Amino acid sequence: MARFQGKVVIVTGAGSGIGREIAISFGREGANVVVNDVNLEAAEKVVKEVEAAGGKALPVKADVSKSNEVREMVGKAADTFGRIDVLVNNAAWWPVKFFMEQTEEEWDRQIKIIYYGTLYCTRAVLDYMVKQKSGVIINVISDAGRIGEPTLSVYSGAKAAVNMFSKALAKEVARYGVRVNCVSPALVETPGSKSFIERVGKERLVKAYPLGRLGLPADVANVVLFLASDEASYITGQTLSVNGGYLTLG
Repeated sequence: MARFQGKVVIVTGAGSGIGREIAISFGREGANVVVNDVNLEAAEKVVKEVEAAGGKALPVKADVSKSNEVREMVGKAADTFGRIDVLVNNAAWWPVKFFMEQTEEEWDRQIKIIYYGTLYCTRAVLDYMVKQKSGVIINVISDAGRIGEPTLSVYSGAKAAVNMFSKALAKEVARYGVRVNCVSPALVETPGSKSFIERVGKERLVKAYPLGRLGLPADVANVVLFLASDEASYITGQTLSVNGGYLTLG
């Protein structure tokens, strides 16, 4: 398949985990992928994997919590590839601590990366998408942002903010042919979740998932690609959980 042949896709936080899988999956279907991460070496490694999968890729080091770096990243993407068709806001940070144990600096970092990072990136790409009269924005949130999770209180709040922002924005920009949706994973096996899974115990965690396993990055990437594709051309303002039945929300 080559559903995204020639399309230009920006994936934030793409140096590892879910973001890496999303970037490679878009490359596999012919996209030009802007691989963003704060770790340039990690981004460059993923670029090689995207190219090996059949796509073209550009590594861009940028901290999404800094608006000037975001504007530079988006400008570089547009200068290199000529347009921007898809933005996947995936970058996040989450200290697993009870709220009373977290510092104000940790609150700020989570909110800046998760919520403000989404705002900065979204605002920057809309300049291009509105002119094109087309575009797709997909925000990777979390089921923690839909039900709340202990030890992830600020993270849950920031993801919930992204969820509501996405729904409101979808109504604003639909007139320009721009769609906005959220993908909401539960626990996914990534380098970032490895220590938590080991601490709690994988066998214990799996019991909470009716489908009998934890999520994989590919499970999330598959849904992101569907929502970004023309197959989902009549879907906007929605949030789709990818959670193996961990919870079912209307």
